[in-house]
Amino acid sequence: MQVIQTVRELQQLADAERAAGLRVALVPTMGALHAGHLSLVHAARRRADRVWVSIFVNPAQFNDPNDLAKYPRGMERDLEACREANVDAVFAPAPAEMYPADAQTGVDVTELTRPLCGSDRPGHFRGVTTIVSKLFLAAKPHVAVFGEKDFQQLAVIRRMVRDLGFDVEIVGAPIEREPDGLALSSRNLNLDPEARRQALVLVHALDACKLAVTAGERRTAALLHLARHEIAKATRARIDYVELRDPETLAPAPERLASPALLALAVCFDPAESGQGATVRLIDNRVLEVHPGDGKVEPKEID
Repeated sequence: MQVIQTVRELQQLADAERAAGLRVALVPTMGALHAGHLSLVHAARRRADRVWVSIFVNPAQFNDPNDLAKYPRGMERDLEACREANVDAVFAPAPAEMYPADAQTGVDVTELTRPLCGSDRPGHFRGVTTIVSKLFLAAKPHVAVFGEKDFQQLAVIRRMVRDLGFDVEIVGAPIEREPDGLALSSRNLNLDPEARRQALVLVHALDACKLAVTAGERRTAALLHLARHEIAKATRARIDYVELRDPETLAPAPERLASPALLALAVCFDPAESGQGATVRLIDNRVLEVHPGDGKVEPKEID
């Protein structure tokens, strides 16, 4: 497995692989690799001859310096995980390699970045689209794989690729979960045992809404109330957002669902004691499928 640290070296390798007629897949990550990341590697392997992983904690997408400082890191462990997954090359640049001191250029997707995670994280998605553009220009991949847990990010990248004409196929891979249902995330490492237990309210909220839709519930307000009701069972949870959105445009869902809707959650878990430990923000989502004939009676309102 090659470990590459400069853009020029990666571009040269990309040119050689393409000249040899080989199909290259890129899996962009910020490290702290877990089984969810490795599922992206496996999805990439099914679609390409060469699989490359980038490991770069992108400072441009953190609007909170404390969040950047506490983001989990472990390069040696990540490299070993990549070797075990038969990754062909890892791109692990230094920040100065990706962001020259006098850099003046960024990439913006204007509308899809406004709601959900974009509403209270100014500059976050500009950081994401800028670094992904740089990675595409460095790696020249035929295909790039992203996880559906970051649903808005995936939608934004797809729009960027379409709008700018990048010659790369974007693949979304399903969410990988722990045995108890919690979505795999590098941030899970920052949860203390009690917060880890309480974090299950996210998947409980998703499950409750899925069951309600299957039973016939179509009222957006009732579904959002149900999700909030489940999350409120966790004493250390603070809701950032609970929203129903169109899966393609991310526009707000109508008052009554007539087609599939994205239920998107972002919840912060505070430390056990003020000033002790850090708040951990987790996201999760599910597309609620709406089919004619699902259920006959709408559930009663929740008290």
